[in-house]
Amino acid sequence: MKETLDPGEVPFEIEEDRRRRLAAEALQKSAKLLEIASAGVPAVGLTPKDVLLERGTLRLYHYRPKTDEVYRVPVLIVMATTNKGFLFDLMPGQSMVECLVRRGFDVYMIDWAEPRPEERGLTLAHYTQDFIPSCIDRVREDSGVDDVSLVGYCQGGVLALIYAATHVGGPLKNLVLFTTPIDQHQMGLARIWADPRFHDVDALVDFYGVIPESIIKGFFEMLRPAGRRAGQMRLWDHALDQAYVSSFAVLERWGNETLPLAGEYFRETTKKLLWRNELYKGELVVAGKRVELGAITVPVLHAVAQHDHIVPYAASRPLLEMLGSTDKHEILLKGGHVSLVAGPRAKRRLWPAVDRFLSHRSV
Repeated sequence: MKETLDPGEVPFEIEEDRRRRLAAEALQKSAKLLEIASAGVPAVGLTPKDVLLERGTLRLYHYRPKTDEVYRVPVLIVMATTNKGFLFDLMPGQSMVECLVRRGFDVYMIDWAEPRPEERGLTLAHYTQDFIPSCIDRVREDSGVDDVSLVGYCQGGVLALIYAATHVGGPLKNLVLFTTPIDQHQMGLARIWADPRFHDVDALVDFYGVIPESIIKGFFEMLRPAGRRAGQMRLWDHALDQAYVSSFAVLERWGNETLPLAGEYFRETTKKLLWRNELYKGELVVAGKRVELGAITVPVLHAVAQHDHIVPYAASRPLLEMLGSTDKHEILLKGGHVSLVAGPRAKRRLWPAVDRFLSHRSV
């Protein structure tokens, strides 16, 4: 009589074969992760560029054109003050800068280095009334063109907005913003962790002068407490996928190289923007100038992420209705705060949208 197997019963040979395959795969993954750990930091920011301006924490780069003809209006990227600009130039094939340069744009970037001890007193006025204007003047001189398009990421977008609102009638031609917080009372966990009842920003700034990168990095990690562990688990799952591993390595480097912040800038943005919400309320005054977003009338594109754990959609959503522009557009894309602008999904979704927006507004 033929023996019938129970539906849940697996023959010994099949189960043993599966165990061998899983063990072999685990060994391969372990070897791959050991290779990653011993490889050192990956190379980033490989798109050829020149330094046009270097002053304290400020760096201005010009990426060398790759086309015979370029669009008339140059593009100036303003990076967030807490992070390095190579997020937009991770590696060949995963670089928004490389994409724009290949599409015929003349690309510049405002990048940041660690503030020096003597720069502890930098404020919003220094960034928006000195650094950005100085860089725009240098871009105009280098390109020979009066107009400039600004592209701002996160807090870099806030700085670009403040500049635009306080330089009405200036050289700004277009404004592109990514995940830019406007109503900072909608900043979710960021606002909870920085609650003024428990967060003594004055004591912190007075003690450190320049806020260490460990505190800034720790603040970001508190916004997604399990993020690092989840990332390590995903790396294990995809350890044999070379493209995934390479992308993970460069993004891991970017996250690890969080920048310290000038103390007075940290104090001012915490109190005026996060606590008192002055930008959203129209009460923000920088260098004696009131920052009224309704004064901005240039074409604007604002890209926001559906699953942004740093700048929730509720915090960025009011922007367009507050602007005086008639040519203004918002795109809501799947992804998070970083994957919106960098990685495979950004390459398919955001970068083409930026190209389409700027191309016929840059002639």
